[in-house]
Amino acid sequence: MAAKRYELSDAQWAKIAPLLAGKATDPGRTGSDNRVFVNGCLWVLRSGAHWCDLPERYGRWKSVHKRFSRWCHAGVWERVFEALTADHDNPYLMIDSTIVRAHQQAASGKGGPRNQALGRSRGGLTTKVHMLADALGRPVRFIITAGQVGVVTAAPALVEGLTGGAVLADKAYDSNAFRQRVTDIGAAAVIPSNRTRKILIPHDATAYKHRNRIERCFNRLKHFRRFATRYDRRAIHFAGFVLIAAAMIWLR
Repeated sequence: MAAKRYELSDAQWAKIAPLLAGKATDPGRTGSDNRVFVNGCLWVLRSGAHWCDLPERYGRWKSVHKRFSRWCHAGVWERVFEALTADHDNPYLMIDSTIVRAHQQAASGKGGPRNQALGRSRGGLTTKVHMLADALGRPVRFIITAGQVGVVTAAPALVEGLTGGAVLADKAYDSNAFRQRVTDIGAAAVIPSNRTRKILIPHDATAYKHRNRIERCFNRLKHFRRFATRYDRRAIHFAGFVLIAAAMIWLR
């Protein structure tokens, strides 16, 4: 049944329930309907439907959307994701990015695409999701930019403060500055040399084969339709959906 397919299992709910706002021990009103609310957000994330099409079993769509937005601004989704990823597997860290097409409604409204991580290119409006994954291909960090932003621009911030045996990335990340940043965190740069290099830098070809895990992770994330296509005008709302989708990979 589609409803169950979009909802958290009992085991998944048990892992995230203590991480959510509105617990009985929190000040103010408690979130007794947290599970229904999160399932409603998952329904929108997976289906890609408009908020106004949210089934009534999840509550009034305007109230659910307002609460989703409030949690985005309060950093609730980010805290849940960080708690789930605290024990990531570090022998390899992998970096890659993906282009997400933005629906025309993402650029509508007052102010248009300005300052909302939307870029205009030959293919139309796009957003780029830069991701760091662990050795098992699970997402660890994200940076969201306009689609035309170069991948190596966001890479240093993705590895900042982390440690690992090696950082795997494709040749788009082959820059001296980024290689130095990888060295600074005590890791080996497993990055093929760009053809423009006069002297090619060797890399561990055996370790590099593991990089396909981050590509498979992106494929799994794009099963969530609000990740595969950006419908949200505000970047913070799109980021909220990205974090929920990533959290679901950790909950599998």
